[in-house]
Amino acid sequence: MGKLLAPFRALLLMLAFFTPVLVPGAAAAQGGREGGRGVVVIRDAETERMVRGFANPLFRAAGIDPGRVDITLIQNRAINAFVTTGNRMFIHTGLILQAGSAAELAGVLAHETGHIAGGHLARLPEEMRMATIRSVAAMLLGAGAAVATGQGGAFGAIALGGQSSAMGGLFAFTRGQEQAADQAGLHYLETVGWSAAGLERLLERLLDQELLAVGRQDPYFRTHPLSQDRLEFVREQMRRSRSTPALMPAALEGAFAMAKAKLHGFLDPPQRVLRQYPAEDSGAPARYARAIMAFRAGRIAEAVAGLESLLAAQPGNPWLHEMKGQVLFEGHRAAEALPAYAAAARLAPAEPLIRTAHARVMIELGDPALLPPAVAELEASLALDRDSAFTWRQLGIARGRLGQMPLADLALAEEAMLEEDFPAARFLARRAEEALPPGPARLRAADLRNAARRDNLTPEQRAAERENERRRR
Repeated sequence: MGKLLAPFRALLLMLAFFTPVLVPGAAAAQGGREGGRGVVVIRDAETERMVRGFANPLFRAAGIDPGRVDITLIQNRAINAFVTTGNRMFIHTGLILQAGSAAELAGVLAHETGHIAGGHLARLPEEMRMATIRSVAAMLLGAGAAVATGQGGAFGAIALGGQSSAMGGLFAFTRGQEQAADQAGLHYLETVGWSAAGLERLLERLLDQELLAVGRQDPYFRTHPLSQDRLEFVREQMRRSRSTPALMPAALEGAFAMAKAKLHGFLDPPQRVLRQYPAEDSGAPARYARAIMAFRAGRIAEAVAGLESLLAAQPGNPWLHEMKGQVLFEGHRAAEALPAYAAAARLAPAEPLIRTAHARVMIELGDPALLPPAVAELEASLALDRDSAFTWRQLGIARGRLGQMPLADLALAEEAMLEEDFPAARFLARRAEEALPPGPARLRAADLRNAARRDNLTPEQRAAERENERRRR
């Protein structure tokens, strides 16, 4: 029985972690941090804002509050996007890099929005449970038949047939979800007035790759419809549409082109960057990619000159100011980086990543007069995103240099909690609580200390803490 169930169990695990997806893959990027299982998460304010520019109108068209959906960029060259429980959407950088137009990205995001709005992941565990029950029931029926007839072959035949039937039922469910997501996505695109032609073009390009990879595979045993099936469905829906959606807004096309160039500049080797954006290409995206390529190669003056030429035409672009600040700061010219970051923070005050970077430069300059404004920037950043361990660490450093040690301990306790370093969180929160006067800060320290207690941790967190303690010894 164990051998018969093994493929089914493996398939269920695959579905649990990877449904629903557009297509599979692998790759690399800037400013990332390591996530679980070797995944690299990309944090970049410009790219995140660009993706939100596409996703938020689609969320609203679906009746979803954009603020309730977390979007994470993953460094990976595959054309892929998927959603998981908790309204979390993951987008591979490969989707942006390989999309031929903004409309292609919009089509994929519309499809994934359909999964969220349809509550597909909420229903998947129950379907998986029922499929498992059907498979086990077939095993028991096969065992009963073998005992009754004295023929061992009856067990294998009935068990395999039941397992195949259960898997087929589960696949039919996931295929139905994919078609429902396509249909919903096309409706959302029409609602916001965007063309579905981008999704059509993307599916056309994917079709050749998919047929090469799975030309001999029975479509019945696939978790998603073939691209040909989806392509025909999209074309039929486009023909039935009562309106002719307009082209993508020029602002979104421009933001997409610049973010794509930025990713190419950071992720691709120089030869590939120059093939994609040759020297004779004088467009803004090409100059952006080449400036970033120069920065990565250590040619700081060339990178700054390229960015300044772009800023001369787009002085109100916060991302160019931010990029110039990063180039100068990492090129050991922090004093020159400060006004660039200040301009970026002024132009994009709602971007926590920019405000944290601005504060970091002020701290690194070592001027005591810059510490209070750095603290103000960090607190403004945390008001927008309290889950940034790096920002809490910077606040702890700034508070410490100002001599505000209890508040520094409190900020570092917040960082430790986010990093799941619970012994450090308990120690720092207790020390802060003992030194702080009565008030909100002291209450927060008490909350952190209690949250970090071992009996309040999940079993997985307690196991991780024991493993960390073992390694320290």
